[in-house]
Amino acid sequence: MCTSPRSGTPKAPIAVGILCKDYGLVGDAHAGTPRQVSLLAEESVAKMKLEGFVAKPGDLAENLTTCGVELHRLPLGTWLRVGRDALLEVVQIGKKCHADCEIRRRTGYCVMPTEGVFATVVAGGEVRAGDEIVVLDEGEDAGGDTDGE
Repeated sequence: MCTSPRSGTPKAPIAVGILCKDYGLVGDAHAGTPRQVSLLAEESVAKMKLEGFVAKPGDLAENLTTCGVELHRLPLGTWLRVGRDALLEVVQIGKKCHADCEIRRRTGYCVMPTEGVFATVVAGGEVRAGDEIVVLDEGEDAGGDTDGE
């Protein structure tokens, strides 16, 4: 889990974050925008490493770095359970790169425009680094109060 007060810049790791319903990650630049939370798979980060970019979580401006889920292949509307209580809904895959993107300037290449995933917070909760992220099947019980924070 990572956060930054400015968009388009690498994010700093945090051990615990609060995801708020209809808002995003408290303290992050994207909170309150249509792209409340950004996610990127470790497998996508590995592509950057092949280009010679040494990356750690947050370096590509993602809030959550995942492992084992091909995020960019999920259909829009997919729900993800993060940790015990938080629910995210995938609302966008890929993005237009910022003209002044620090990451693209440093590397000349970035996977976020094609493999970055953006979500809104359907149900909030405390999220910790290392929490499990589960892709929920259509109709699967989300297991939580989606009206709560």
